[in-house]
Amino acid sequence: MVDRGASALSLPDDWPAHPDPILALNRMGSFDWDLDTGLFHMDAQAHEVFDLRPDEYDGHPETLAIRVPAPEGYRLDALVSQAMKDGSENYGTYFRIRCRNGSLRWTHTQGYIRRDETGRPRRIVGIVRDATQELDDLAARREQASLDAARQEQTNVVQLTTAALAYARSVDDVIDVLKDTHGLTHLGATSLVMGLVEAGRIRLIAEGPVGSFVPGTDVTGIDEQYPMSEVVRTLTPRFIESPEEFAERYPLLWPHITGLNITAAAYLPLIAQARPIGAMGLLYSDRDGFSPEDRNVLVALGSSIAQSLQRAMFYEQEKDLASGLQQAMLPRTIPSVRGADVAVRYRAGSAAGSLGRDIGGDWYDLIPLPGGRVGAVIGDVQGHDTHAAAVMGQLRIVLRAYAAEGHTPATVMARASVFLHELDTDRFATCLYAEADLATGVVQVVRAGHIDPLVRQTDGSCRRVPVEGGLPLGLSAEFGSLEYPVATLELDPGNTLLLCTDGLVEQPGADLDDGMQTLTALIGSGPADVRDLADKLIDVAEERGGDDDVALLLLRRRGLDAPQSGGRLQQHVAPGDPEALAEARHMIRAAVRAWGSGERADEIELVADEMITNALMHTEGSAIVTLRVLAGPERRLRVEVEDSSSALPRRREAGESGVSGRGLLLVDLLTDVWGVEARGGGKCVWCEFVVPGRA
Repeated sequence: MVDRGASALSLPDDWPAHPDPILALNRMGSFDWDLDTGLFHMDAQAHEVFDLRPDEYDGHPETLAIRVPAPEGYRLDALVSQAMKDGSENYGTYFRIRCRNGSLRWTHTQGYIRRDETGRPRRIVGIVRDATQELDDLAARREQASLDAARQEQTNVVQLTTAALAYARSVDDVIDVLKDTHGLTHLGATSLVMGLVEAGRIRLIAEGPVGSFVPGTDVTGIDEQYPMSEVVRTLTPRFIESPEEFAERYPLLWPHITGLNITAAAYLPLIAQARPIGAMGLLYSDRDGFSPEDRNVLVALGSSIAQSLQRAMFYEQEKDLASGLQQAMLPRTIPSVRGADVAVRYRAGSAAGSLGRDIGGDWYDLIPLPGGRVGAVIGDVQGHDTHAAAVMGQLRIVLRAYAAEGHTPATVMARASVFLHELDTDRFATCLYAEADLATGVVQVVRAGHIDPLVRQTDGSCRRVPVEGGLPLGLSAEFGSLEYPVATLELDPGNTLLLCTDGLVEQPGADLDDGMQTLTALIGSGPADVRDLADKLIDVAEERGGDDDVALLLLRRRGLDAPQSGGRLQQHVAPGDPEALAEARHMIRAAVRAWGSGERADEIELVADEMITNALMHTEGSAIVTLRVLAGPERRLRVEVEDSSSALPRRREAGESGVSGRGLLLVDLLTDVWGVEARGGGKCVWCEFVVPGRA
C-alpha cells in the first residue's frame, strides 16, 4: 500500500498563516477594543486604512476623530451601542473618513462582540478596510442598471404607444394616445406639438400646455424659419440640446416660449410612403442633451406615429365619404304630416379596426299618402359597407314609389322583395312598413323579418305589438313566399308608434326579448315629446356603443284640431247599373245637406256626377265613390272616385256642337282644388270643396 502521507508535498513552515498576514494581503486591518479599559488597539494595516502614523494614535477611539467626521462618528457610536444593548453578536457598516489630503473615502468595518457569562459586553474584535473600489464598482453597477432600466422603460413606452396607436382611427385618437399616461410624456417630454402638411403649409393640430400657443403659428409655411417647417423641408430630425442653441437657430419662435423653461427639444418629420405628412415636436424642461439611444428611440417612434397618423387620415377620409353617401341615401328632409308629430334619428355603427365600416344599410322614410294617410318605413340591408348603403338607397326609392302608387301594404312589401331579388346583389333586407290613417287612427302593419313595432300610450306605458311577419326582402322572392300578413292596430290620439332597427335593441350576450324589454322600459320612462324621446334613445345607443348602426322613427298621433262634423260614406257603382248611379247621387245630396253644406250641394253633386260618369265611360269598369269631411283650420268636403284604369284623365277642348271635353272644365271651375292619384293598378280622381262649419 502506498503511504499517502509520505508521498504528499511538504508544507511551508509558516502554514497555516497567521490572521494578520491574511488580512494584510486583503488590505484589511484588525482592531481589538477592550470595553473595560477603553483601549482600542489597531494593527499596522488598520493604521493605513485610517491614514494614521503610529505616533498620531494613542490607543483611544476618541483619537480617531481626526479622521472620522463628527456625523459619521455619531452614527458609528449609535450603531455599536444599539448592537451591545439588543444582544447582537456582530455589527457592520460603511462610513467615510477624511484622509490626510482632505479627501473623503469610504471605509467598511465589521465587529464581533464578546460577552461574559452574564451577557455583559467585554470586548469587541473586528476589521476595517478601504471600501472605495468596492463602492465605486457598486455605483458603476447601479448606474449601468439604471441605464438598462431607462432603456427598458423607453422600449416599454415605445411598445405601449405603438400598441395603443394600432387602435387609433382618427387624428384626435392619435393625439390622445400621445398625451396619454402611456404616451411620450413617459420619455420625459414636457409638452407635445404636432402639425399636418396641407397644401404646402403646416396646420397645427396639437400644442403644448394651456397658454403655450404662439400667435400666428396655427398655419405656417414650409419655407418659414420654424423647427417643424425645417424638418418637413429637409426630412431630417432636429435635436436641440440647450436654450442657447434654440434661441440661435429659431429666433422667431424662441421669444414666445421662454416662459416654458425649455432646456432641450426634439423635432421629428412624420414621413409615410416616402413623403412628409406632418411634423412633431417634443419639448423638455429637464434635459440637457440626447444620447444616441435616445435619438434612435425617438426616430423609431416618429416613424410609428407617422404610419398611424396616415392610417387615421385615410380612415377619416373614408368615413367622410361613407357618411356623405349614407346621408345622400337617407331622406334629406322629413315632410310635416298633418295630425302627427314625427322624429327620425340615425346613428352610424363603429366597427373597430375596419376602414369604411361606419356606414350601413339602415334607413327610415316617411311617405305622405292620399286621404290624410301616411306611410312609415324602417329597414336594414344586410352588411356594413358602401354596397349596403347603395342597395339601401335603391330599395328606399322603389318602396316609396310603390307606396305612392297606392298599392296595399302587403303588395308594397312583395314588390320591394321582387325588386331586391332582381338586383345584382346577394344582400337581403329586413323591413317594416306601417300605413296610418291619422283621421281614424287605424294603422296597417306589414313586417318582413324585422323586429316588432312598439306603441307608447298617453300614460307613459309602452308595449310591444306582435306582428305576424314574412321572410326578409329578397329572400321571400327567392323562395317564392311573397305572402305578407297585414296586422291592424289602432293609434289613439296622443299615442306614439316607434319603429327601429335591431341596433337599438340587440346587445352583446343578451337575448333579443330581453333587449326589447329594456327598450320598452326606457321608452316608458322617457319624455313625452317625440324629439326629446328620440334624442334620449340615440344617446343611450351612443353610450352603449356597438358595431351596428341604428335607425329610429317615432310617429305620435295628435288629437284632431276640431271634431269631425260628419263622417265617411262610400258606395260602389257598377257599369250599366242606372239604379247604382242614382243611389250614389242621392247619397251625395243627402250627405252634403246633413253635414250642413246645403248651399254648395248643387255644385258638389254636379262635379261628383261628372267624375263618376267619366269613370264608367272611359274605363269600362266599376267605380268607387267616397265622400268625407276633413276637419282642420277650414272645413273641407272631399269627393273621391276610384277606378281600375291607370290612364290619367286629359283635358280636351269641346267642339262647338259637341259635349265631350267639358267635364274636367266643370271640375276645375266648380271645385277649390282637385287632382289625380295613382292607386295600385288604378287611379283616384279627387276634389275638395271649402264648406262652412256646421252650427
